[in-house]
Amino acid sequence: MVPEVVLRRAGEADAAAAAEVYLRSYDAALPTVRRAHTDDEVRAWFRHVVVPSMETWVAVSEGETVGVMVLDGAELAQLYLAPGRQGRGLGGRFVELAKAERPDGLELWTFQVNERAARFYERHGFVARERTDGSRNEEREPDARYVWRP
Repeated sequence: MVPEVVLRRAGEADAAAAAEVYLRSYDAALPTVRRAHTDDEVRAWFRHVVVPSMETWVAVSEGETVGVMVLDGAELAQLYLAPGRQGRGLGGRFVELAKAERPDGLELWTFQVNERAARFYERHGFVARERTDGSRNEEREPDARYVWRP
């Protein structure tokens, strides 16, 4: 039997687990991309900025946080799944939730090197509108802006 995965709004108590999902997922999916912040800085950012001031959602299965999504205005600012959780429909559930929460449209940025993410977003109706050389992001990594409009 496959354990149920519940998507719910994150609370203060979820910040640490959400940050860990971000860190593990980033390292697994983007091994060639330099992280601009230390693990402790990321944890503090989730605790003091992300969860308290952005619309943060977590996916929880059997008491374990296995995914995190952050909406900041019309931007899908973060979408990370725990390693081993990709390809099971969870990311799609998060995207459908984001579309329901932002029915007028969404934008997001992803690194160009993350071809798996690009394919995922394109399957879900996002279209690449801009590509940059990375000079405007902290990682200095070429990225792409994707847009979804209903």
